[in-house]
Amino acid sequence: MIPHPAQRGGSAKSSAHRAPVLRAEAIIARLSLAARQRTSAGVPELFDMDLRALRRDRAARTGTELFLLQRAFDDCLDRISLVDRRFERALLIGCPDGKWPEQLSTFVEQVDACDPGSLFAEAVGGPQIVEDAWEPARAAYDLVVAVGTMDTVNDLPRALIALLWAMKPGSILLGAMSGGETLPQLRAAMRQADRVAGPATPHIHPRVEASALAALLANAGFTNPVVDVDRVPVSYRRLADLVRDLRRMAATNILKQRSRAPLTKGAYAAAAAHFDAAGDGVRTTEMFEILHFAGWSPPA
Repeated sequence: MIPHPAQRGGSAKSSAHRAPVLRAEAIIARLSLAARQRTSAGVPELFDMDLRALRRDRAARTGTELFLLQRAFDDCLDRISLVDRRFERALLIGCPDGKWPEQLSTFVEQVDACDPGSLFAEAVGGPQIVEDAWEPARAAYDLVVAVGTMDTVNDLPRALIALLWAMKPGSILLGAMSGGETLPQLRAAMRQADRVAGPATPHIHPRVEASALAALLANAGFTNPVVDVDRVPVSYRRLADLVRDLRRMAATNILKQRSRAPLTKGAYAAAAAHFDAAGDGVRTTEMFEILHFAGWSPPA
């Protein structure tokens, strides 16, 4: 068992929920029902999956900014190192760095990697996937690691059930995704831009809260789900520098209802001025919130 992960930095919060053990037949039935369509009935398609893949391909071509993603992946490796066990086969979902499978192989005999972006997937010799429209091999893995992609799936409950489907009894899921307190300064700057441009349009992704993610893990069938929060302050000289990092992290707007037109010069100037005003006159601190989550597949 992995001990409760340590909280890092800031005013972190954590949630842990104990879920009832679900019968394997019930989990399989739920997944098979969801597999008949790309998303479950009544689930809105907030994100453009084709655009998400293109944004990841753009980051692969221009050079990926890894400082937050590597921080999240390193945290997963730290937690795996606490387990007195060598794993047989791991599934790595989200692989913006071709070195990640090799790093994970320190603890695992075989690593299968995949990614929503075609270029990232190709670089690690794995399939390109959409996590909520994908049925992995049944009970093939005793470790699943998912970093940086699960916050941009349309049907997160179905995606979590798919991960459980892929896991052997008593196996471990570890992952990280962007949380609800991410990018407060950018959100405020975009609201200022909308005041200049006219009607408000969606610029920033909705995010999952820590307490909600713990409940989603439990509802999917994971036992002893744990969610911890890591808040990472990063300072920028100007708004354009933040936007550059977001592009290189493949973390810019992929909402289906986003505005297709770029910001006008006046709207962008208002956003940039608001961003600068939130700082100390030289740099502005933006906050990134990472949700680290863990769960276990029910024992046989």
